[in-house]
Amino acid sequence: MTSGVSLKEARAYAPVPGFAEVFGRGSLRVELYRPRGHDPQTPHTQDELYVVVNGSGIYLCADERRAFGPGDVLFAPAGAEHRFEAFSDDLELWVVFYGPEGGERPARRTVLGQEVPE
Repeated sequence: MTSGVSLKEARAYAPVPGFAEVFGRGSLRVELYRPRGHDPQTPHTQDELYVVVNGSGIYLCADERRAFGPGDVLFAPAGAEHRFEAFSDDLELWVVFYGPEGGERPARRTVLGQEVPE
């Protein structure tokens, strides 16, 4: 079981509501996050990627709001205010923390083949 974790295993391990780290290696940490009612998150010290497993709602990061649903990928740079709003009661997300404390500092990011300045 050292090569990965199934969603079934993560669900049995993680509290509802709440989160649990289910895999880690070096700077990489993977959690299963299942908030209910409200999202009490505060900014994190690493860059963060979310993959929506179940549920839908609105994701707020910095000053941008966007609708999300199953299969979507969402990003929060280290230190950014972010949270989930108006989300369904079945929300489940894989959360991937990675990189150095304070986040990476690239000059741009690429989204659907388009470079966007940071």
